[in-house]
Amino acid sequence: MILVRSLHLRIRPSLLYSSFSSAAAVEADRTIREGARNNWSREEIKSIYDSPILDLLFHGAQVHRYAHNFREVQQCTLLSVKTGGCSEDCSYCPQSSRYDTGLKAQKLMNKDAVMEAAQKAKEAGSTRFCMGAAWRDTIGRKTNFNQILEYVKEIREMGMEVCCTLGMIEKQQAVELKKAGLTAYNHNLDTSREYYPNIITTRSYDERLETLQHVREAGLNVCSGGIIGLGEAEEDRVGLLHTLATLPSHPESVPINALLAVKGTPLQDQKPVEIWEMIRMIGTARIVMPKAMVRLSAGRVRFSMPEQALCFLAGANSIFTGDKLLTTPNNNFDADQLMFKMLGLVPKAPSFSHEATSEVERCEEALISSG
Repeated sequence: MILVRSLHLRIRPSLLYSSFSSAAAVEADRTIREGARNNWSREEIKSIYDSPILDLLFHGAQVHRYAHNFREVQQCTLLSVKTGGCSEDCSYCPQSSRYDTGLKAQKLMNKDAVMEAAQKAKEAGSTRFCMGAAWRDTIGRKTNFNQILEYVKEIREMGMEVCCTLGMIEKQQAVELKKAGLTAYNHNLDTSREYYPNIITTRSYDERLETLQHVREAGLNVCSGGIIGLGEAEEDRVGLLHTLATLPSHPESVPINALLAVKGTPLQDQKPVEIWEMIRMIGTARIVMPKAMVRLSAGRVRFSMPEQALCFLAGANSIFTGDKLLTTPNNNFDADQLMFKMLGLVPKAPSFSHEATSEVERCEEALISSG
């Protein structure tokens, strides 16, 4: 009898990569080996974004499983505590006083109404409660700002993470929010620096970056992302990700929003974003900012459960729950519960141990440790 033994060749993955792999494969491999970095070039990010979609999906998933518990998804609830009447001209926003969208301006919600909404969100499974106010900035709003500080303290005492988006804030206000117990501050860049003037003229790109700097220096987690479907080119999407990925530290949260065109706004006729566009943004964001919570945000209501599953596979691990996002529709609680069950997803517990530390706190800790 003649025994024929099969020959097994051991081929290192890096050798396979060198012959026919995409940029998504190469950069994902490097991210897993070397960790996060902040010196991405725009060309590197573009090459990842332009990789074959299945490659980007697969390698985004690899980085996601390296950096996170791949089944955990953070559930956040967003409440508009002060709606409409905003003086800015953001072309996508129904809350601008410049557009006739049928939205009536309202004053800041009272404490009881906000606490009731936060309690309902907690009971529904949300671990982060986000409050949004339609203000250009918080300057000259001392009474309202002090009310917000009170809301933050009480919601934090409920055992929830707390996030705010109140427009531009000064450094001292960021410090006060930190002291009150705020977990994160949201201030989206929306799009690339180059395309930004086509969308907003009442606030500069540098002013947005300055707010992020104030938030970071106060020791708050930065939540910053953008919107796709504004009429921008793919180069602008790459530009947005490049700006975020080259900040002094990556944002703790990166919301990826798909425009929900609202009648009465300048962008009312924009065509809907396709799922493949979301996957490219999410997969690229995951590879270049591996530790960030990548949030599948506005526009999720348009995507089916299988389509959302692809987004989670590509690297998304955070969503907004509840019927409304500020003023636009969102997936309802029952639909999300069913999706979690079908996909085997589990809610991410609130996390307070990894919150950012301010420069002042770091100096105090150094003095204490030195005796």
